[in-house]
Amino acid sequence: MKGLTAKEEEIMGLFWEKGPLFVREMLALYDDPKPHFNTLSTIVRGLEEKGYVAHRPFGNTYQYYAVVDRKEFSRLTLKGVIGKYFNNSYLSAVSSLVQEEKITPEELRRLLDEVEQNQ
Repeated sequence: MKGLTAKEEEIMGLFWEKGPLFVREMLALYDDPKPHFNTLSTIVRGLEEKGYVAHRPFGNTYQYYAVVDRKEFSRLTLKGVIGKYFNNSYLSAVSSLVQEEKITPEELRRLLDEVEQNQ
């Protein structure tokens, strides 16, 4: 699956929070200055082409809905980051977090305990 731009991620967030939406409903959720209807519609269609959303026809319009949930998106994104920046090594990623002090040794021990309990 292709990655998403910041705007595409923002729009996916709307689907995850609100559920199925028409483009007009999405537009109403934005503060001023609102994006142009056609711009928003183009981004949503791009998300559909990438396989993140699908639509149901309603008369001469469409209601769009997410086909990838937030958890799956997070998993795919993490997998992409690990592959791109850590040569597909989850150990290297965790090691980097420890070295950068983003995760404490105590948190790492708790993580190991959880992993051992789930095996």
